[in-house]
Amino acid sequence: MALELYIQPCVHKPPLCHSPPPDKPLRIHIQGPLESIQKLLPNVSWHPIGPFPQLGGLKLASLTHQILYGEHNCSSAVRDEYPAFVIEGGIPLLDRIDYYGVTFDHLVPADDLNPEVLAINIIEVDNDGGAYANKFLLFPVNPTEYTGKKVLSVPRCHQKKKGTQDRGRINSLVAERDREIGEYHLQHF
Repeated sequence: MALELYIQPCVHKPPLCHSPPPDKPLRIHIQGPLESIQKLLPNVSWHPIGPFPQLGGLKLASLTHQILYGEHNCSSAVRDEYPAFVIEGGIPLLDRIDYYGVTFDHLVPADDLNPEVLAINIIEVDNDGGAYANKFLLFPVNPTEYTGKKVLSVPRCHQKKKGTQDRGRINSLVAERDREIGEYHLQHF
């Protein structure tokens, strides 16, 4: 059974970055441990090397869009994905991923190369009883509120991180993906 994706409401007064207004163009990036994402999408298989975007990425983007905007039909464009490979003995195993992220656009015009970004991290609380969450988040986390019920996801503004570069990093990765897709089309068509 799939668990609920729970995006923590903004703890700041007034809210800093979410919930975003439905008419505002926004690039959204959500990422986290694959074990947590599989709790949201238990019937999706994940392929470390496969076509872009993965079916799981499309479903995660759609689910996130639905939670943020209340819309069941997501027409948002997936712009990038990030599969992180399992590493054993310092060597990446290219047949398994353990972390995944997807970036998608909501109303971002095609010619906007530097849109506003909302970065969301999925936080696994089951494995450590919420220790990581309670160390790095700006609010207390009781893991019993989540285990077997929902998966905690938090925007960057809820994390104890100073001076993030999310907007530049995420927009650069999308631009790089666009170049790769353009080069692929030039070589094959």
